[in-house]
Amino acid sequence: MNKKQRDHIEKRLLGERMRAVKEIEQYDESFSNARQGPDGALSSYSFHMADQGTDAMEREKAFLFASKEGRFLYHLDEALRRLYQNPEDFGKCEECRSAISFERLDALPHTRLCIKCKEEEETGAAG
Repeated sequence: MNKKQRDHIEKRLLGERMRAVKEIEQYDESFSNARQGPDGALSSYSFHMADQGTDAMEREKAFLFASKEGRFLYHLDEALRRLYQNPEDFGKCEECRSAISFERLDALPHTRLCIKCKEEEETGAAG
């Protein structure tokens, strides 16, 4: 991978990281927004008992999405660490050490594996 391609991948990683951080911040805001009860006191409970199940499901769903975004952010940070610590090796498969195609890196800039090794990992085949 040449310097121009590495710079492009770095910009993609940083852009994805910025998007993921904003997404997590939105989830954080939604978790910290408390409802105000009919008596004026802050409450995380629904005004109507029938809505409590729906609210609990929505909170759970938001938590799962935030968790997924957090894992994605971790993978982006790991890719940036690999890029900054050893730029000459960035873009090489961690399993077979062959070059990962630029098209794959452009589509999935945090990837660690080439297509062949990723397929083997997903199918459970030993390489």
